[in-house]
Amino acid sequence: MDFKDYYKILGVEPTADDKAIKAAYRKLARKYHPDVSKEKDAEAKFKDASEAYEALKSADKRAEYDDLRRYGQHGQPFQGPPGWQSRGGFGGGGGDTGDFSDFFSSIFGNRGPGFGGGEGRQSRSTGRRGQDVEMELPIFLEETLANESKKVTFQVPQYNANGQHVSNTSKSLNVKIPAGVTDGERIRLKGQGAPGVGGGANGDLYLTIRFAPHPKFDVEGENLIITLPLAPWELALGTEVAVPTLTGKINLKVPAGSQNGQRMRAKGHGLKNKAGERGYLFVQLKAVMPKAADDEVKALWQELAKKAAFNPRENF
Repeated sequence: MDFKDYYKILGVEPTADDKAIKAAYRKLARKYHPDVSKEKDAEAKFKDASEAYEALKSADKRAEYDDLRRYGQHGQPFQGPPGWQSRGGFGGGGGDTGDFSDFFSSIFGNRGPGFGGGEGRQSRSTGRRGQDVEMELPIFLEETLANESKKVTFQVPQYNANGQHVSNTSKSLNVKIPAGVTDGERIRLKGQGAPGVGGGANGDLYLTIRFAPHPKFDVEGENLIITLPLAPWELALGTEVAVPTLTGKINLKVPAGSQNGQRMRAKGHGLKNKAGERGYLFVQLKAVMPKAADDEVKALWQELAKKAAFNPRENF
């Protein structure tokens, strides 16, 4: 089953409001309606547009889809967050979703077209929904680049039939870190919280991402910053230095006449963004003076000062 990016199908940004989504759908529906269109694959494109609009026109459905979207790329085989398939998708399984795809059905189940009314509501359990669980998930910067899952262990409250808290149980999940995750971002894993009471739905697990401090790199959005110590003569004469990255080292050429505090940048060596592309590594140059100098070295500095005839405070 392939992932469908409904925003891409409609040709809108994920930040688009309801009006823009509706306008985009109407434009595509007029263009590809099978009764009037002579475009190639018009029927398939019309169905895709209708399915995308069905998923995004409702605030509840759109919120569920947005939670899921971080785990997939359009047209690529889809593997969702832990447990979502075994639950029949985020929306609870079953139900006829008309001509819509298996992907749509796996998310929304019986909330496809024609299932938003009283019948669907009456079939829902009258039990109490389980409690949500919140936890912070510390991750290393290197883990944001990996495709492996991260094991998460947390405590889930358990309740008796009367809704009274009786104990906590330990639960573990393998969680795939989404591409482009940011420090402080909150991720929802639906149905992974406390079990419901009296047949009610499970609560959700919310993970707040926290980047562990790195000994070499600071984070600035999708970019990384590293400070490169250089001797004054390396700044003056230029040099080539091996600079660490999250995945190895790169050779950086420092031009002659570089300044203390100057930033150089290396494309594609930062963190991933939501599109899976990596930002920049900014290398900040820092002049470092020798801790001690003997008389001979001091004499050379004095000679340099005379010959350079340089006043750094000329326009001060």
